[in-house]
Amino acid sequence: MRMLHTSDWHIGRTFHGVDLLADQAHSLAAIAELVAEESIDVVVLPGDVYDRSIPSADAIAVCNRGFEAIRAAGAQIVATSGNHDSPTRLGAGASFAAAGGLHLRTTIADANRPVLLADEHGFVAFYGIPYLEPEITRAELGVPQARSHAEILAAAMDRIRVDLAGRDSLRTVVLAHAFVVGAQATGSERSISVGGVETVPLAAFAGIDYVALGHLHSPQTLSESVRYCGSPLPYSFAESSHRKAVWIVELDGSGLHSVRRRDLPLVRGLSTLTGTLDELLTDAGHNAAEQHYVSAVLTDSARPVDAMRKLRERFPYAVHVEWARPEGNPELRYRERVHGRHDTEVARSFLTDVRGEPSAGEAAWLERALAAAVAERDPVAVGAPAGELSA
Repeated sequence: MRMLHTSDWHIGRTFHGVDLLADQAHSLAAIAELVAEESIDVVVLPGDVYDRSIPSADAIAVCNRGFEAIRAAGAQIVATSGNHDSPTRLGAGASFAAAGGLHLRTTIADANRPVLLADEHGFVAFYGIPYLEPEITRAELGVPQARSHAEILAAAMDRIRVDLAGRDSLRTVVLAHAFVVGAQATGSERSISVGGVETVPLAAFAGIDYVALGHLHSPQTLSESVRYCGSPLPYSFAESSHRKAVWIVELDGSGLHSVRRRDLPLVRGLSTLTGTLDELLTDAGHNAAEQHYVSAVLTDSARPVDAMRKLRERFPYAVHVEWARPEGNPELRYRERVHGRHDTEVARSFLTDVRGEPSAGEAAWLERALAAAVAERDPVAVGAPAGELSA
């Protein structure tokens, strides 16, 4: 049996406020093309199908078209819910969907109820463990004392092993949405530490032929049979160096035979550019970034006005801009920076830092306002340096 392991689609996610649905539709179409090219039997999708618990109508439409394309290419689909999905909403109509080849596992009760799919060697049991929040699921799993994700996942795996013990010899695949010890986060994942320690040990999956993991957004191999495939698109500039991919997994009659990586096409690159606004707008060295998502770090001596609009004239996909003062930001404690300075000096310095030097009229207005405020509290303290006003 040949599988394709993908995860963390996050359909409906935005990138610095930019709608990614068109990019996501492109990536799902590429996955469907791989399904046809590789003669895939089953696509496994361990969680975070959607980016929100209540996805938009457009996000649902993109996701459904992706599922339809994969099915039309010849593969069945086994999917679970992640920490972004709503298990109830994703799992709605699961029984009906299964008749069409989409097998959804979104509840604890379903975790030890495998999807059984056959090839020439017999059956493969696909167990889907949805994301399990300790505080919410420990009672149903029969471990009321559990506080960590490791304890919760161990309880779920115990149920799976009990089910396996009652069946004839089967090859097994487990889908799990978790943070396994030894893996590396990229920064675009939402923390799952609420409700207990978030990591789970690799040993929790001992004895399983292949474990398809979801949650982390870069391809990672924890052991030959335990892997993350990552998200199909980059969801932060920290992922700009990642090449997104899926795993092609072959099972033979005795279990795991091989795993191959297939890179996904780059939909749109990411570039972080640094320089003055004028340099970014004129330097030919930045030509390659003109169709990338761009994060710009401006080094002008004064904060440029309307910088994003100007950047988008050259970089239409610019999504983030920040101003970094050329002299840097010395790590001084605030108390040290204002010690011995008058309130008006401190206020003027603040205005200069965030906006620019105040005009003479603004400075006079500031002095009158501060004098009035100080006089109301302590008439004697008018004009006293910062730190010397009465408490």
